[in-house]
Amino acid sequence: MNWVQLRSGLAAVALAALAACGGGKGQIEPFVPTRLVSFGDEHSLLTADGKRYGVNGLKSGTTTGEIDCTANPMWVQALTSHFGLVLAQCNPENKPVTAFLRGSIGAKVADVKAQIDQQLASGSVGPKDLLVINVGFYDVLEAYQQFPTRSEGELTGLMQQRGRELAAQVNRLANANGRVVVLTVFDAGLTPAGLNEKATKTDTDRAALLTRLTNAFNVAMRLALIEDGRLIGLVLADETITTAVRFPSAFGYTDVKQAACTVDLPNCTTATVRSEVGTNVWLWADGLHLGAAGQNLIGNAALTRATNNPF
Repeated sequence: MNWVQLRSGLAAVALAALAACGGGKGQIEPFVPTRLVSFGDEHSLLTADGKRYGVNGLKSGTTTGEIDCTANPMWVQALTSHFGLVLAQCNPENKPVTAFLRGSIGAKVADVKAQIDQQLASGSVGPKDLLVINVGFYDVLEAYQQFPTRSEGELTGLMQQRGRELAAQVNRLANANGRVVVLTVFDAGLTPAGLNEKATKTDTDRAALLTRLTNAFNVAMRLALIEDGRLIGLVLADETITTAVRFPSAFGYTDVKQAACTVDLPNCTTATVRSEVGTNVWLWADGLHLGAAGQNLIGNAALTRATNNPF
């Protein structure tokens, strides 16, 4: 048998198998959620009046500093915008609300468990629910603040435990038949606050310690997730931000080390950033939070995962 005959035979077998499964009429349908629920800390939160914990955009022509909740969107808004879902905190056209932010300021893994408890107590989740989780950053900071009273080895073990606890909550939602997108924690050692710790405390490289604690959390979480490739989509926020820091010019950044805002979050706007920011692109809003471009990076990564995962 020559190669042409062999390929023809294999094609016939494939077509027969496809027919046995019901034909070729779109066996894989795009995932289109009808509801989004977000769990986590303020990195995934808007205030009641639409402010994000980053750099807020202003309405065109405003003379009073009026916020445009659709400008400089935080990462969850990339998902709601793509899927046509509506947040109560950013609903200028007063449409029916279909996306819900359950997060809270400074939330840690234990707080997300409580958020999920409350969500499940109020009703079930299903295959048309997109459930997004971004937490662990404050678990890392909490552990770091215990150094050197507690050894790095002890704190690494604590981070591994917290990572596994987060995975248990992700798996819990998946087992409840939800479709979950979970973010790894971006490297706390790369934040302006982390770099300041390195500069002001010389007992060890404090930024590197934060990096190792972050990594311990992320690795443990990833290893404990259900690995069926269908119910859970993993977004590597840590790798996304680390790559931007290492190669800033490739992403259009002019600064990846300093904080842009001159006022506390969530009140920072494009009118209250440092004068040297101008039209330049800075990665960080303040010592711990991403600016608009950083949120956009995470949002794009999450959207890619949500649309390409075989939910």
